[in-house]
Amino acid sequence: MLQAKGLAAIRGERLVFQGLGFILAPGEALAVRGPNGAGKSTLLRVLAGLIRPAAGRLMWQGEDALQDPPAHARRVAYLGHQDAVKPGLTAAGNLRFAARISGGSIAEALAALDLSALAALPVRLFSAGQRRRLALARIALSLAPLWLLDEPTNGLDESAAERLGRLLDAHRARGGIIVAASHIALPLGQAGQLLLG
Repeated sequence: MLQAKGLAAIRGERLVFQGLGFILAPGEALAVRGPNGAGKSTLLRVLAGLIRPAAGRLMWQGEDALQDPPAHARRVAYLGHQDAVKPGLTAAGNLRFAARISGGSIAEALAALDLSALAALPVRLFSAGQRRRLALARIALSLAPLWLLDEPTNGLDESAAERLGRLLDAHRARGGIIVAASHIALPLGQAGQLLLG
């Protein structure tokens, strides 16, 4: 279970948000919405442990989630604005490390995002949508129970967004938790809503 209690964040001497709280049980999702600059990305960074909250607490299974940063990092799969893929490697090469850690199948992760035909292609030749799908394939390989996704549909066409929805459903069916920030509706099915700004 993930619980936020009275979270606040300051960026550049500006209070971005304060008093945020929510509880997510295994299999649940939270869609974070709001205008540009409302703090969606900042909230995800706080939840990932990349930014310390200015106030409040983040709890995992009733314990302080940020007390042990390496343990928290193991339970989080984070997708930020940048796709974090290496253009000089092939699609399969970009997933090799994640697959080694998880024991997952590169072929299955590529197939889940309709990238099988591009497995041996250098990523520098990929479109923006293909790069985003590859970044999502890396998330799909993760064993982390908590997925934090910042604008996961950026660059995706309708078919890719549907594949993302199936991927998110499968993670939740395994007891995973998802917090996703977006300007548009996400393929999350039944999900809580948090409006910032």
